[in-house]
Amino acid sequence: MPVFDRVKETTTTTGTVSVTLNGPSIGFQSFASVFSIGDETFYSIVSSDGDFEVGIGTYSALNTLRRDTVLTSSNSGSKVSFSAGIKSVFVTYPASKSVTIDQSIALSIALG
Repeated sequence: MPVFDRVKETTTTTGTVSVTLNGPSIGFQSFASVFSIGDETFYSIVSSDGDFEVGIGTYSALNTLRRDTVLTSSNSGSKVSFSAGIKSVFVTYPASKSVTIDQSIALSIALG
């Protein structure tokens, strides 16, 4: 599953539907610049009122991210029904899917 650095856009989409991406935040790149239609990635959506969602999504159409699988959220692990306002949508690497090596070179794999 591709993960890219510094991919962040805004959305004003409400509810639990796929999000329409409104263009990259200043200093970031757009989803369209790194993903092809049909690509899956890890994503996060964060609203200014504290609601959040982390999951696996599909770049399903030009400027559209489909919210396929929720890994964690402020709605007890279910899709968040986002209210009106601007939200940030960005590529992330969820801790529950991470593989890390600590200072002693011990491998740790999250099985979430």
